[in-house]
Amino acid sequence: MGVRKFDTKVQHLKYKVLREVSREAWNDSLLENVLDIPQKIVPGKTSTMRCCVYKERAILAERVKIAMGGNADNSNVIEVIEIACDECPAAGYEVTASCRGCLAHRCEDVCKRGAISFDHNHVAYIDKSKCIECGQCAKVCPYSAIVNRKRPCQAACKVKAIAINEDNAASIDNNKCIACGACVYQCPFGAITDKSFILKAIDLIKKSEHGKNYKLYAVVAPSISSQFSYAKLGQVITGLKTMGFHTVVEAALGADMVAMKEAKELAERGFITSSCCPAFVAYIRSAFPDLVPLISHNRSPMVEIAKYIKETDPNAKTIFIGPCTAKKAEAQLEEVKPYVDAVLTFEELQALFDSRDIDITTLEEGVLDNASYYGRIFARSGGVSDAIAQALKEQGLEDFALKAVSCDGIEECRVALLKKSKNVLNANFIEGMACVGGCIGGAGCLTHGEKNKAEVDKHGREALEKNISDAISLLNL
Repeated sequence: MGVRKFDTKVQHLKYKVLREVSREAWNDSLLENVLDIPQKIVPGKTSTMRCCVYKERAILAERVKIAMGGNADNSNVIEVIEIACDECPAAGYEVTASCRGCLAHRCEDVCKRGAISFDHNHVAYIDKSKCIECGQCAKVCPYSAIVNRKRPCQAACKVKAIAINEDNAASIDNNKCIACGACVYQCPFGAITDKSFILKAIDLIKKSEHGKNYKLYAVVAPSISSQFSYAKLGQVITGLKTMGFHTVVEAALGADMVAMKEAKELAERGFITSSCCPAFVAYIRSAFPDLVPLISHNRSPMVEIAKYIKETDPNAKTIFIGPCTAKKAEAQLEEVKPYVDAVLTFEELQALFDSRDIDITTLEEGVLDNASYYGRIFARSGGVSDAIAQALKEQGLEDFALKAVSCDGIEECRVALLKKSKNVLNANFIEGMACVGGCIGGAGCLTHGEKNKAEVDKHGREALEKNISDAISLLNL
């Protein structure tokens, strides 16, 4: 069996929970054995992860709940496990051991709230009840002895959706959260995680196997080419069919369709922002509402291809498989629900394979040849802009001078959107990717890294259809 690779031990633990939940679900024994899952994962009496085995199992029980769908009363697909969120130090400004107790007391003088005082050793102290975290004291300290300690989740969340509640646990503002999952990947204790819809996927697979009157389609994101590094992509495709999927289709084909429509829309409207990244679209809606009319009217590639599948085969069911936690949120939108029946991440797909003891390294290689080079490179930053340029050319719209700005990560998105809001952006198309690197940096990836971009580009070059129009003309599922 191939060697599974996970970037962190947190990912590995999450995988083990998903795998055990899935095993019980396949056997129709989940409700009967759900309470035994934490003990299966931590079987002994000594915990290597927490202060005691009992607390670790209590946390694992919460992880199991989220693997089973999480809190139904919380509309967000990102959830905090409060009992697991107690190891981080209090965030904010604090005085370190570098404080020399100098005579200048610049930190005290600059603080307008009187939050800084000195002990009998002349060492500065910050009263948290008075501090407003303006940072002026840190700026004037000649020894850089005052530092701003941010929790990893807060540092990861570039849209400032995470605060610390009265219980010293992370709290997510659902009105600001864009479900990008950056906090999920960066939390060292796995205290923030994404809800799983793996049980819904298993139910869809089981019903399709039991003769229900529908075919089940797996819609795989192009970033799959950089995942499952221990096996070949063709073996992953065969593994999906072995698990019960009737057909495997590339979301990149939806990207081809979107590229053609979006290029035409851009030429007609003169300025638009891309629609492929749901976290980017959500960010515009929450942080730049005045720019909402500029969002492309086109669906995302996931929705576009799922819609095509269901129009072609009215009895079809679709499961999207990719690197993105925000796709789970997108699938909950009323306008998307008719087309996408469930969303899985690559992490969850690995758990599904292993829950059914499918060793994909032993399988023959299937073929995935549904899209063009340009549809496949949607997976990395800059790919959408390249595809739009090609789509303009193929549709005879070269007279429109494309000025694209490719935003790699939500911080770059913020800068571009801010410039546009002030009418100082020298561009007519904003390609927004919430994750650094693009989809290959998604929180649901098995692996993250620069080599993933090379794998996506290689996958693109291997496409049989080099032009977007050629790929679309062969639509026949």
